Amino acid sequence: MVDKANMLMQQGAAIAAERVYDNSNMYQSHYHPHFELYYLEEGTRLHMLENDIYQTDPGDIMLFAPFIMHHSYSKKANTDFKRIALYFTPESIEDPIVLKKLKFQSGLYHVDKKVGQYIHSMLGMLLMEQDNQDDLRNASMKALLNIIVISLLKSGIQENKPESQTLVGKVIDYIDRNYMNDIKLDDLADYFYISKYYLCHEFKKYTNRTINQYINTTRILYAQQKIMDNNLNFTEIAAECGFASCTHFGRTFKAVTGVTPSEFKSNYKEKRWS
Repeated sequence: MVDKANMLMQQGAAIAAERVYDNSNMYQSHYHPHFELYYLEEGTRLHMLENDIYQTDPGDIMLFAPFIMHHSYSKKANTDFKRIALYFTPESIEDPIVLKKLKFQSGLYHVDKKVGQYIHSMLGMLLMEQDNQDDLRNASMKALLNIIVISLLKSGIQENKPESQTLVGKVIDYIDRNYMNDIKLDDLADYFYISKYYLCHEFKKYTNRTINQYINTTRILYAQQKIMDNNLNFTEIAAECGFASCTHFGRTFKAVTGVTPSEFKSNYKEKRWS
């Protein structure tokens, strides 16, 4: 599935939205330098936000701050859903108090029916404004965005962060704390006192990925952050992220992201200084 709204953000847009009818799953977590507001219109979706898994139903809203790892999926393959995704830069938020709340309140929000209808209608208006080409388009989109997020923060009830009491939550937390080490499936099973077959089955059931896929994706996400944040060379980054060699690191990096570490670094520098 092509994320057209995200493409607009990469091309320099400050605000972008898209309504999508789909039945696909995301198989790896990702993050981006902008906010994301996800409004589910139809269907049921599971969202993994860092170590936590949330279930969303129609009318629910997920909020993701910049650089927060997340992805969404359905329990069963080819399950239809309909959603509106709204992306926006921090600079698009006019009030510093609102911006501060948004940065630290990622998660699942429930809203009552009237507020939900109001937010849904504002999202619809924003989508229409996005297609306009008049000189008030950007101002209108910005005004609608700020109304939407303020309405959400004032009236939405944020669901408590799920506790990592489930097996999968504990495994994810363990991987996120130990991704830089050599993590073997047998060792994980022994650590949690279960069979590796049950562990693999439960992990795939709730995350739609294998444990090795999750480990590799986690390592590459941290590697991306290290590439952006410091001047370490790729050999040092590979070692710090749990790869036995720079060759293995490069091969896995491209398998997860579609580009080599060098291409990612070059693309990041071009976007940063453009």
